[in-house]
Amino acid sequence: MLIHVVKSGESLWQIANNYGVTLAKIINLNQLPNPNRLVVGQTLVIPTEDAFHTVRAGESLWRIAQVYGTTVQAIIQANRIANPNNIYPGLRLYIPARRHVVRPGETLWGIAQRYGVSLQDLIKVNDIQDPNIVYPGTVLVIPRKGRPVTEVNGYIYELEEKAVPIIKEDGQYLTYLSPFAYLIKEDGSLQSIEDIPAIRTAYDEKAVPMMAITNFTVTERGENLAHVVLESAEIQTRLLTNIINVMREKGYQGLNIDFENVLPADRELYNQFLVRAVDRLHKEGFFVSSALAPKARADQPGLLYEAHDYEAHGRILDFVVLMTYEWGYRLGPPQAISPFNEIKRVIDYAVTVIPTNKIFLGFQIYARDWLLPHVQGQEAETFSCQEAILRAVKYGAAIRYDAIAQSPFYRYTDEQGRMHEVWFEDARSAQAKFDLVKNYNLRGTSYWALGYPFPQNWVLLEDNFTIQKLI
Repeated sequence: MLIHVVKSGESLWQIANNYGVTLAKIINLNQLPNPNRLVVGQTLVIPTEDAFHTVRAGESLWRIAQVYGTTVQAIIQANRIANPNNIYPGLRLYIPARRHVVRPGETLWGIAQRYGVSLQDLIKVNDIQDPNIVYPGTVLVIPRKGRPVTEVNGYIYELEEKAVPIIKEDGQYLTYLSPFAYLIKEDGSLQSIEDIPAIRTAYDEKAVPMMAITNFTVTERGENLAHVVLESAEIQTRLLTNIINVMREKGYQGLNIDFENVLPADRELYNQFLVRAVDRLHKEGFFVSSALAPKARADQPGLLYEAHDYEAHGRILDFVVLMTYEWGYRLGPPQAISPFNEIKRVIDYAVTVIPTNKIFLGFQIYARDWLLPHVQGQEAETFSCQEAILRAVKYGAAIRYDAIAQSPFYRYTDEQGRMHEVWFEDARSAQAKFDLVKNYNLRGTSYWALGYPFPQNWVLLEDNFTIQKLI
């Protein structure tokens, strides 16, 4: 896939013609609600096996060609490179996909075998209607090989029957599904949630159900509740027994522990609870994970961070989810919700104390709209990235892109004359996060939260990775 940024005066017809793809493919892939109205700065995912690659330190053309399944000569010709030995970090290369001209007597199956790709991928990439008919002279695009395997988690807080269509829509991209969340109580019991429809649909989509427990609510930070539980071995034993009973009864296969705002003095007690949880649940055949606040250093101050011991979680648990989002807090001033520069600082620290194969990068897939001038405590409106595009179209707002945060934003004036600032995610910001996952060789990506339509994300996720299915 390629990412195109709409420029002033461009039409969808012109863009499709320039890339040699159909209007229908671009419309369907991006789920454009109004194809005749594009805004400057809007991104479009273009369905093609061609790609762009930014050279990293130590890379050679030979190595890049191997990664993309093409030849050095093809890259040299496409980029008009005079000296193949003179490439440098930061150089952006156009990588053309391989093409094959069908010869008499050839079959699609034989062509797929020749290039080491699946017949299904060859048919899909070339939009072939009848696989049994292939004409000599037809130019076929050969799908890329070697997409790294990744795991994907999706949290969902829309429960009961409302969860079903959301999971049916996104479940094909998920390794795990985490209905959010069972609230722990001071006596070790759990406040239940209506998660059976979500679990049932997760199994239908071959996504592993992961039970989530937490200590906080919308109105309560939960630090005192966590303290009561963490200082009592008896309450923890009761809590773990109740967790196991729910997991057995409902079909969960693992546990995600999301204790936030834990008192700094309870840091070691929290670590000890994790050890107890792993000891109990591993014996029952369940895996255990946690959600971690986004720390950039071990001694980062603040109630949200101090009790989250990255090294201990990485050593004790099967994997962790880094909650690398919410810099653009709904009650705070307008800014990128998941700024790339801040996320990278967190990962740079995390990989020094947690094995990379235990780390999930957190990815928020919603947008926020702040009134300007911002008044501290005034709540921003939260909605989908699709709605962010619709709003930009409605008000004729040009979309800008913050190169440091690698996040799109725009401003508009509403019908009452009020100024707004909107930050959201687009194809560029999604690709930047997927590149982080690949460059750091992380275990996967975890979404907060399903139910906010963002079609470009799923298209790019599937283009970048082979998604692991465990059931």
